Amino acid sequence: MISLPEGLAEFVARAGWGDATIEPLPGDASFRRYFRLLRGGDSAMLMHAPPPHEDPAPFLHVAHWLNAGGMRAPAILAAEPEAGWVLTEDFGNDRMRDWLDAHPGEERAAYEAAVEALAALHRLPPGPFAPYDLAVYQREAALLTEWWCPAQELAVDTEGYTAAWTEVLAPVLARQNPGVTVLRDYHAENIMLLGGKAGAPQGLIDFQDALVGHPAYDLVSLLQDARRDVDVALETAMLVHYAHHAGGAGEDFLADYATLGAQRNAKIVGIFTRLDRRDGKPRYLAMIPRVWAALERDLAHPALAPVAEWFDANIPADLRAADGAFAA
Repeated sequence: MISLPEGLAEFVARAGWGDATIEPLPGDASFRRYFRLLRGGDSAMLMHAPPPHEDPAPFLHVAHWLNAGGMRAPAILAAEPEAGWVLTEDFGNDRMRDWLDAHPGEERAAYEAAVEALAALHRLPPGPFAPYDLAVYQREAALLTEWWCPAQELAVDTEGYTAAWTEVLAPVLARQNPGVTVLRDYHAENIMLLGGKAGAPQGLIDFQDALVGHPAYDLVSLLQDARRDVDVALETAMLVHYAHHAGGAGEDFLADYATLGAQRNAKIVGIFTRLDRRDGKPRYLAMIPRVWAALERDLAHPALAPVAEWFDANIPADLRAADGAFAA
């Protein structure tokens, strides 16, 4: 029997849902837990993001801003952020990734709609969020050398790694002002198809870490998905589709796309290793080869030359040929 967090019943009662049936839902890579409340023909989603590991205040802040701008974040029905409780509108079960598993022929249409939603977000003024600055980019990229490299028993040049990223990120930072709202985890597992079809409105979830940064970041998050294979031909077509809806995306944009793809993929390899080594979640290791393959494609862009040279000098060829996978 699954235990319910302390205080759940009391919060649900205060929110006016005390007579609802509570269904626990599968968790994610965080400390958050989710529950669906069912009452007659109505439903709602309950998130428990308990301090000190989690803080729902940023989720509430970003959700209000997105909805005020005409995007589709879940409506907030009740919240007690100091205790980690948030009750929201239920977006249903049509998560883009699962929906595409059942409707593979609709893949292009679904990605076109996701790209168009991203272009709409980028037409809004940047939100009242912190900047995606060099310190954040560097802290994220360093997860590779902090977690994956030691786990692979590699002694690497961390100072050279930082210097290489500083060099390749300089033009990105220069071109990302005034910036757009970056959701930072925009991919098929965090997009809900509200009408249950490929062209349906995009319901957004898992956006609490939003920053103001470069428009290419969420695009690469979508098209170089860590959890789902996206064919390179589809990725290329969606870059063209984004350019059509965003008013252009020239060579500088594509260079920044590759740079941010490499930065994000290096970060994810580190995060997935940390989830295994620190948090006891080994299932994420199986996703590393997909992420590493995208990282290698990004490193091939001339804009990544300093970082590519670091990889050549520090990461053994056999590990790279194995797409960063750990030995069985």
